[in-house]
Amino acid sequence: MTPNRIIAPDGPSISVVLCTYNRARLLPRAIRSVQAQTLSDWQLVVVDDGSTDATPSVLEAFARRDARIVFVRQRNRGLAMARNVGIKLAEAPFVTFVDSDDAYRPEHLAWRMRYLRRHPDLDMIYGGVEAVGPKERQFVVDLERPGRSIHVSRCYVGGTFVVRRSVLERVGGFRRVPFGEDLDLVKRIERRFSVKRVGKKSYRYYCDTSDRLCDTFTERLLGSKPR
Repeated sequence: MTPNRIIAPDGPSISVVLCTYNRARLLPRAIRSVQAQTLSDWQLVVVDDGSTDATPSVLEAFARRDARIVFVRQRNRGLAMARNVGIKLAEAPFVTFVDSDDAYRPEHLAWRMRYLRRHPDLDMIYGGVEAVGPKERQFVVDLERPGRSIHVSRCYVGGTFVVRRSVLERVGGFRRVPFGEDLDLVKRIERRFSVKRVGKKSYRYYCDTSDRLCDTFTERLLGSKPR
C-alpha cells in the first residue's frame, strides 16, 4: 500500500485525513472544501476503505490536478483503522480530519492554525460544528448519558480535531470500538496532554446523509430516531 504522490521536501503545515467508503457522489464536496481553504500549505490524505463504487476514479481525477492530495486504497477495515492509516501517511506536525459527507468553511484551517500558534501550550483543539440539514436529524445518542440524545454541536466530532501528530502517535491513534471512536480518543488524550474546545463554527456537519453511522447506532440504542 503506497500513496500516489510524494509531498514536497519542505512539507505542509497540517495534514487533513479523509476516510471514505462508497461515497463517490459526496467526495467532491469534501475535497473541494479543503482546496478552497485560505491556508494553502496543507496535505490531504484520502484513505479509500474498500469502496466498490466510483470512488477510485474520483480520487484519481482530483490527485492528477492537485499534488497536495495523496490517496491509498485498502480492504474494508472500518473508520478507526482507516484513520490510523491516514495518520501514518501524514507529513505535517499537526493532523486534522474531515468526513467524506462533511465540509470545511474556507477559513477553517487558517483559523485553527492561528489559534494553535497563539496557544503553543495546547496539544489538541476540537469543536466548532455548524449543523446543516433538518433540525430533527441534528441530534445523536449521548454516549456520556445513556438513553438520551445530544445536539451534534455539543459532541466530540472527529472532523473538528486538530492534534499534534506526535500526540496521536504516543496514544496509539484511534481504537476500534462499537461506536464513539472520537470520544474515546479525546478522553485518552486529555489524561496526558492539553486539550481545549473552541467555538469557531467552521466545520460543516451535514445531517442529511442517509447512511450516517451515528444514526444507525442512535436508533439501535434508543429504539427510535433521536429526539
